[in-house]
Amino acid sequence: MNREDKAIELKHSGCNCCQAVLLSYADILSPDENTLRTLGAGFGSGMGCMEGNCGALVGAVMVDSLMNSRRNAAGGREILAAFRQSCGAVRCADLKGIGTGKVLCSCDDCVRNAVRIVESMK
Repeated sequence: MNREDKAIELKHSGCNCCQAVLLSYADILSPDENTLRTLGAGFGSGMGCMEGNCGALVGAVMVDSLMNSRRNAAGGREILAAFRQSCGAVRCADLKGIGTGKVLCSCDDCVRNAVRIVESMK
């Protein structure tokens, strides 16, 4: 199973979007699964209120930071730009069409795109 499929499976097994991205990399990250799950807990649903950045995007930046400890904020900026291009926005409410009625990107696709972006940066 590839990482994108693993992340979607995790998303449909009780993980929020951030946790799904983080845990799809549990086999290569140094924190254990429990720590990764706890780290990502507060970032689901746009930080719990849909007003924050998408949890999948946050998870992707966390994974990149953990895999590339020498990287600085430029890595996050690069991931954010790629995510915005792939998904159409970065804020959860905008992605889900709150206020406009137009969904730009489903949660599953946000998770898929976040993993795809991390994979492309390895």
